Amino acid sequence: MNLHKKVGRLLIAGFKGTTMSPEIKRLIHEYHIGGVILFGRNIGTPQEILALTQSLQHEAKTAGYTSPLLICIDQENGVVRRLGEGTTIIPGAMLLGATHDPNHAFKAGQMTGKELKALGINWNLAPVVDINNNPKNPVIGVRSFGEDAQEVTVMAKNSMLGMQESGVMTTLKHFPGHGDTSVDSHLDLPVIAHDLKRLHEVELVPFKECIAAGADAIMSAHVYFPALESQANTPATLSRSVITGLLREELGFDGVVTTDCMEMDAIAKGIGTVNGCLKAVEAGVDLVMVSHIHQLQEQSILKIVEAVENGLISEQQIDQSIERIERMIAKYTSWADIENSRELPSFIGSDAHHTEMKSIYEEGITLVSGDGQPIGPDDKVLLIYPTNEYATMVEDKRYATLSMAEKLKKVHQHVDIIEIEPSQYDRVISQVVEEAMTYDRIVALTLNAVQHPNQQKLIHQLIETGKPVDVVAIRTPYDAAQFPKANRMICTYEFTQTSFEVVAEYLVGQTKINGRLPVSIV
Repeated sequence: MNLHKKVGRLLIAGFKGTTMSPEIKRLIHEYHIGGVILFGRNIGTPQEILALTQSLQHEAKTAGYTSPLLICIDQENGVVRRLGEGTTIIPGAMLLGATHDPNHAFKAGQMTGKELKALGINWNLAPVVDINNNPKNPVIGVRSFGEDAQEVTVMAKNSMLGMQESGVMTTLKHFPGHGDTSVDSHLDLPVIAHDLKRLHEVELVPFKECIAAGADAIMSAHVYFPALESQANTPATLSRSVITGLLREELGFDGVVTTDCMEMDAIAKGIGTVNGCLKAVEAGVDLVMVSHIHQLQEQSILKIVEAVENGLISEQQIDQSIERIERMIAKYTSWADIENSRELPSFIGSDAHHTEMKSIYEEGITLVSGDGQPIGPDDKVLLIYPTNEYATMVEDKRYATLSMAEKLKKVHQHVDIIEIEPSQYDRVISQVVEEAMTYDRIVALTLNAVQHPNQQKLIHQLIETGKPVDVVAIRTPYDAAQFPKANRMICTYEFTQTSFEVVAEYLVGQTKINGRLPVSIV
């Protein structure tokens, strides 16, 4: 294998479209890239996904690959879910955390892996093992199992083991911990200033336990830890003391280390994507992710090749990374395995899968306060909700708050709706309150109301009318602290269709919900 193809094995690249792009085909043939990452832009029907993954693997085999291509995806479930219609909606981390039952995390992981594997996706960039101990965290939040290190550890480990049992490679992220930040690394460089003692007692606990349980891969965080890295504003991804010193040598991890996307602003607006990829490999990572721009993908490979030729990086290090990657692939898939997976199995998105996952939603969706009566069959109901607003760049843009209206109308015949743009709340409060007076019951959805005083103001005024108001926090549970006088205060942790189906049935008394908050909301 020539040096360009050796170094190419260290790249994970993204591309646009639901069919293989000419650019990704070039990277496969010219550089033998390690794998591809799929986003919502690549996802069609299940049949189209399988056709895409099969075509990518066929191209790799034609190009002379000795082992299959890595095909990865961020299928965390919940707010970060890439698969679309026709696949099973599976609970996200914080909803699972609210069940406080590791068996549910295992089953959700197992089903995630089962459907991914059947679609030809062999590597999941999950679970998130960050501990969400900062309520103002703009990027982790409900992607975490909760705020308690031990609970997060148990849930994450079971999620990982469930996916592995289904034959899918897993990824612990974001090392050494992204839970206690108030900055999104997609937009800037977060800093976590905790000392080593604290990091070992909290942030590192899930990583240590999951490594001991057989972690496949770990993703680095674009976060600066002064306690671990002496050079100011150096993200963990680019830090040899973090990747090689702490992760490899101190924690003894000899699996695959991958970066988060190197086009995120914490890297791109600092050292730059291409130089960042070089620096990450110098730090000891095995795979660099360049998810979007083809020019940067190719330039990153050439930059690392040049560094090897100039003696800045040893070829032996490249060989060691390839060996780790090959070892991970061999454990989970083979050319024969891919050849035998050409047909789409009927279990993908099946009623049986939906029913099994729905039962977990019922165990996780949480009644935080209130013991008000269910909506009666003759009650005239007003449903008020904000249009979609995405807290982070990683969230899937295909979800709609509107689907709550569809689910509630399925179980109750007298429902009217008011949809409000988040920026318009201040202008419509008096009008909405006046209209609400003509209804028997009000259901108000909140979407990150802790950040939107006018969302809070509307709901407080609705509650003050004396009408029974059921408030449903459909994303961050921290909204729940704002409305102690609600008829019922409910947290769903995500605005997926199954969460709306369950909460709609609960509102009219057709089912029970049994979750308990996995974070403190005081």
